[in-house]
Amino acid sequence: MSSKEVMIDEIPFPVEINRTRPLALVGQGMTSLEIHFLEIKLNAIGIYMDKDVTNHIYMDKDVTQHLESWKGKKRAELEEDNLFFNALVSAPVEKVFRIVVIKEIKGSQYGVQLEGAVRDRLAEVDKYEEEEEAALEKVTEFFQSIYLKKDSVITFYFLATSSAAEITFTKEGKEESKIQVDNANVVEMMQKWYLGGSMAISPSTIKNLAEKFEAILCQ
Repeated sequence: MSSKEVMIDEIPFPVEINRTRPLALVGQGMTSLEIHFLEIKLNAIGIYMDKDVTNHIYMDKDVTQHLESWKGKKRAELEEDNLFFNALVSAPVEKVFRIVVIKEIKGSQYGVQLEGAVRDRLAEVDKYEEEEEAALEKVTEFFQSIYLKKDSVITFYFLATSSAAEITFTKEGKEESKIQVDNANVVEMMQKWYLGGSMAISPSTIKNLAEKFEAILCQ
């Protein structure tokens, strides 16, 4: 394993990726199901954000500067604080969620999961209108035509300067398909599916984010 990689359930994740600037791996985990006391691992997750850019050539704020209120907080406090995770979601910095498939499934199954989670969150805050429905249908249709083989990758890219997001599907190292989501409410709830604190899909990722940010916010 390279010193520039970490292993998440035997899957290598780079510690840094580049979009318009370097993004650091600030959290990791996985999604799984428990069936008859047996854990079925579904996906490995890497969360990347714009961090420490003040040490580079950029003048923008990095994510830590949007989290000043949580400096000095311990892991357990952060893990239980949904306001902290809301601040992560709303921080206007570049973010990438790298999802690597462990248990292969149809793309439609993943798409239905995503659609249901986003729709329910929007309905709960009374933001599920025709525009959101249309944007979400577009995302669901995107996943209908793909098959999530083991080691294939779904990438969510959230821009810092707009409310748009980009979803990319990569198989065997080659980009297969891509879609842009322009509805701000849908984009926000897609972020919350993975970063939504107690309501997130991956408790292990939330726990790891809390642990990492305890250390990051002490620097």
